[in-house]
Amino acid sequence: MWTEIAEKIAAKTLAAIRRNGDAIPYIADDAGRFDDMTDKNISWWTNGFWAGELMQAYTVSGAEELKNAARSIEAKLDRALMDAMGMDHDSGFKWLPTAGADYALTGDPASLNRLLLAASNLAGRFNPRGNFIRAWNDRDGEKAGLAIIDCLMNLPLLYKASEITCDPRFSQIAALHARTAAEHFQRPDGSAEHIVLFDPETGERTGALGGQGMAQGSSWTRGQAWALYGFTLSHRHTGDPLFLDRAEKSAAYFTAHIPASGLVPADFRQDPDCGFEDDSAAAIAACGLLELAERTGKSAYADTARRLLTALLENRCDLTPDTDSMISHCTVAFHDSRHNHPLVYADYFFTEAVTRLAGKGVFIW
Repeated sequence: MWTEIAEKIAAKTLAAIRRNGDAIPYIADDAGRFDDMTDKNISWWTNGFWAGELMQAYTVSGAEELKNAARSIEAKLDRALMDAMGMDHDSGFKWLPTAGADYALTGDPASLNRLLLAASNLAGRFNPRGNFIRAWNDRDGEKAGLAIIDCLMNLPLLYKASEITCDPRFSQIAALHARTAAEHFQRPDGSAEHIVLFDPETGERTGALGGQGMAQGSSWTRGQAWALYGFTLSHRHTGDPLFLDRAEKSAAYFTAHIPASGLVPADFRQDPDCGFEDDSAAAIAACGLLELAERTGKSAYADTARRLLTALLENRCDLTPDTDSMISHCTVAFHDSRHNHPLVYADYFFTEAVTRLAGKGVFIW
């Protein structure tokens, strides 16, 4: 089953690049046609995911066109590496699916160079007073104490830099940030904050914000998925039992709140009649659960991942080659004006999970 789906994804992505060339998509319109972030914002946080999807598809079909388009996008992102204000906590999202996948598959030294430049920049965002990696940029210090749950998923860039260079400083920074997330982001019930505020001078936690969720104290589902997968990845790279414990707590919380339909809402604490979904949260959680099953040997995690993926496949997935986008019902932020629409990272994580189940793919984290 999963091999057949992976082959359909590969055929769909090949058709999309033949229509769109090396465009860098973020969102699709109602007809399923992608936009292009190349000239809109080359530093946008999602700009690595389409290339990552192309590389995953390449491992399935072997079509050189897929790899070549991915490598063209990777080269485009060199402009982002030279944009100081555009380099933020999401460097892992931009360069692991691009340079990281390329280096893993081809050993290209130019890809390694990009990977290490991005890792050095991410390490430079570390605040040693609070042991956290700063999130967004500004020039007036207003955001100097902001850290977000998403950053857990960017830490593998630092772990990989240590593995490649035999320099432990990168992985030490990553593990310190992950420990801060364990202490200050995960709540007692296993749910996670989106944004935590620190005093950048003292490192003291001063508060939290609801961010892209419904409200402060609510449960933004993509944030829960970042926590689940992110803590699991920190355990993969460090072996620290604290991270495995936090990953399993995140998984228990997420699993307990999946609706009977298997379709994940935008916020677990929204009104049941709200209707906002976030398929990206389901796809990310599925990837995390597959990794957690491997970490623990517990098949129930993989069973839940397949349940989430099957719900997407049967209800929210377009595998036909005449549209660009695949996964249909996503929400960027609860209070946005648009909901239940395609997003490129939902397609990426769905593809990652499917290719993994099919015994294909390249592990980028």
